[in-house]
Amino acid sequence: MIRLLKFFGYSFVAIVCGLLLVFSGAYLYLSPGLPSVEALRSIQLQIPLRVYSSDEKLIAEFGEMRRTPIRFADIPPNFINALLSAEDDNFANHYGVDPSSLVRAATQLVKSGHIQSGGSTITMQVAKNFFLTSERSFSRKATEILLALQIERQLTKDEILELYVNKIYLGNRAYGIEAASQVYYGKSIRDASLAQMAMIAGLPKAPSRFNPLANPARSKERRDWILGRMYKLGKIDQSAYESAVAEPLNASYHVPTPEISAPYIAEMARAEMVGRYGSDAYTEGFRVTTTIPSNLQEIANHAVHEGLITYDQRHGYRGPESRLPGKTLSAWTVELGKQRSISGLDPAIVTQVKKDGVQVLTRSGEEHVAWDSMKWARPFLNTNSMGPMPKQPSDVAQVGDLIRVQRQKDDSLKFSQVPVAQGALVSLDPQNGAIRALVGGFAFEQSNYNRATQAKRQPGSSFKPFVYSAALDNGYTAASLVNDAPIVFVDEYLDKVWRPKNDTNTFLGPIRVREALYKSRNLVSIRLLQAMGVGKTIDYMTRFGFNKQDLPPNLSLALGTATLTPMEIATGWSVFANGGYKVTPYLIDKIESRNGDTLFVANPPSVPNGVAASDGLAAPANAGITIEPAPGAVPTEAAPAPHTPAVAERVVDGRTTYILTSMLQDVIKRGTGRRALALGRTDLAGKTGTTNESKDAWFSGYNADYITTVWTGYDQPESLGRREYGGTVALPIWMSYMGAALKDKPAHTQAEPEGILSLRIDPISGRAAVPGTPNAYFELFKSEDTPPSMNELGNGVAPGSPLPADESAPIDLF
Repeated sequence: MIRLLKFFGYSFVAIVCGLLLVFSGAYLYLSPGLPSVEALRSIQLQIPLRVYSSDEKLIAEFGEMRRTPIRFADIPPNFINALLSAEDDNFANHYGVDPSSLVRAATQLVKSGHIQSGGSTITMQVAKNFFLTSERSFSRKATEILLALQIERQLTKDEILELYVNKIYLGNRAYGIEAASQVYYGKSIRDASLAQMAMIAGLPKAPSRFNPLANPARSKERRDWILGRMYKLGKIDQSAYESAVAEPLNASYHVPTPEISAPYIAEMARAEMVGRYGSDAYTEGFRVTTTIPSNLQEIANHAVHEGLITYDQRHGYRGPESRLPGKTLSAWTVELGKQRSISGLDPAIVTQVKKDGVQVLTRSGEEHVAWDSMKWARPFLNTNSMGPMPKQPSDVAQVGDLIRVQRQKDDSLKFSQVPVAQGALVSLDPQNGAIRALVGGFAFEQSNYNRATQAKRQPGSSFKPFVYSAALDNGYTAASLVNDAPIVFVDEYLDKVWRPKNDTNTFLGPIRVREALYKSRNLVSIRLLQAMGVGKTIDYMTRFGFNKQDLPPNLSLALGTATLTPMEIATGWSVFANGGYKVTPYLIDKIESRNGDTLFVANPPSVPNGVAASDGLAAPANAGITIEPAPGAVPTEAAPAPHTPAVAERVVDGRTTYILTSMLQDVIKRGTGRRALALGRTDLAGKTGTTNESKDAWFSGYNADYITTVWTGYDQPESLGRREYGGTVALPIWMSYMGAALKDKPAHTQAEPEGILSLRIDPISGRAAVPGTPNAYFELFKSEDTPPSMNELGNGVAPGSPLPADESAPIDLF
């Protein structure tokens, strides 16, 4: 008996020594290649890029991984108990490795012949998730064990748990428990119920198998098992257990919901961040604050959306998107599921046609569309003609038609269709170039092509103010007379003789420059450009930020044949709005790190002593820091203290912009922009623009707060219609935006600069009026450009002109 005991004793010692030798050898072999556990203290988890409005509303989130790190102190105790009950109930007592779990895993291996479980503790999972691959091998498991022992020596249990709950993958691109709670329940883990916490705690073992969206039955089974473990381990009482088990599995898919719709802005911010930081932009947790106030962006969205729908319906109904006759309600429901909403226009299938409208199937079920909302739907024949007015719903729709409906504020549905024409809107703060609102098309989900920044189109007459600005800076005045009469050119850059004409095919003879602008007389613009010289004028126009290659070197430039984006037009017009200073559009106002450190604050060149548009929301963009890291570098330190804001360059005489603004105000008071008088403001200036065959329709206008440009047209240029102009398509969109953006704001225009005189002039001759001159009015002049008096008129006059035949002053052009 003693011999037997000695044998077992020696055998046990031999086994222990053998194991010690094996572990010592494994340690000596593997330890040189072990990573430093200390790195876990400064680990940088991948966090997506988030873009916000100037008033801190979420615009978009970019990144493959959805992750919102949470501190250990903020993790609910119930979740910690649920997690430990499911994954590692001995976590508080072991030193990184749980021998009983390893023995259990080894027993399963011997019985089955293959690895079924790894016996991993939470600490071992941290080692694997941060340092190792998912390979199943003995060497990897040995490395995992050694790393776990090191982690336990260097980190506290709380630190280990915090690393674990923020790193683990929990399905549907959710990494970490906070992101998972947002994805499955649309709320923070701190607000989740006990049952919801238990469901999330069950995901680390197999995120796909126990996914509550893909496998709800298995997910509930796993959840209830965890709740049972919690009850068995004394973490919850019987009442809490029974209540949680009875709770239905109410998980559903939640995506990060933007608080404001600004997809074109989001894409611009994303592209700029990638340009700054490369692919790190998606993973380093940058928080980007833009210059966009949410209220202005929402106003812009509504203006473009409703403006394009109004134009589209004015030209008739093109019919259903498709016809699905003879199908059952269930089949229609399947078809409906394949469709997506486009900018608030929801798909619907007509199920019944009644006298008072149509019954339609929407994602919400069967609903009614009233006949009154369908009466606009005359059949579209072509851009310039429509069929007869419909007399009843059956003239418009049939059972099985796939149509579009627009939900109204009272939850009723309005009959609609997706516009084919497109539009863009850009609104800038002219004092510093901050982008305040931008819409790049009718629907980003339909096309991510940003027409506000990418579509180079001819601006038509909305380009004329740049010609008139050049004229005012070259000796002409608002009272100068120019002959609005037929003219023929043989231009070396053109293929044939050119006979330009006015839009109305009429001629007014000698006309003052001011009147020529608000009446948009083409021949006057051409004569001005010819007199100044095309080359010299193009050089002048580059002051507004235009590239020479976009400006045709011929007289057609006077009619707006340049190819420019709405952003470029708005940027050029900002010079008129701010009194002659060049500003550069910018979107990103501030960049912060994952830790809240400020990495960049914009410091745009701004108008000196200018008052930037105050929206009540956006912080002044020119009052800060302009320190940014080198491209590709991931910044880790806060930026230094602010410095003096940059001053914008003056590119045009302030007196020129002051006079030109008064001329552009006349466009609204008595010209092609008269519709804008409905806004009831005295500080608005602007100009319409329409290209040949109405392929492009524009309106640009401003006060000192905002310069806003609107473009409308087709992506593949074609006529908007015979009776469609800048004043009928683009101007209503501009009015909708500016009317709301400036609501309750006082009038705000450029202050009158020194060197401006106001003189009474004769409207016929453009000369200073004498007492008793009929219809005399006050005109603005630069002090050195005052006109001669009517008393200086001689007897001889040029034919068709009130001026002397021998007068050769540059201010009178015939």
